[in-house]
Amino acid sequence: MKLPRWLEWLPLGKVECIDPAQLPCPPEQLAEHYHLIDVRTSTEWHQSHITGSVSLPLHRFSTSSINLTALDKPVICICLSAHRSTPAVRKLRRAGIEAYELKGGMLNWWRLNLPTD
Repeated sequence: MKLPRWLEWLPLGKVECIDPAQLPCPPEQLAEHYHLIDVRTSTEWHQSHITGSVSLPLHRFSTSSINLTALDKPVICICLSAHRSTPAVRKLRRAGIEAYELKGGMLNWWRLNLPTD
């Protein structure tokens, strides 16, 4: 379902997601298979993040802030609880990029005791 542009920033509804409990590769190799964009604040990212992820806080996120031609792999958007990442995934998909949300966000990643930097 396509949302009006003014609604795409709301963290409502569902987007395609990847469950960290069922990753298609070992968690240490996730950045080899996906571009990992963490949309939490830079302070949150510095405290703990998935290896290979880049920090692009949601308040600065736009498709113009990303070199879309360099996205040669699918994208996983990451936030704390899978709310802030929803609008980022919508934006990327609207731009024609294969993008997913990390199901449950970093809270789920930590709960599963997966590796972080």
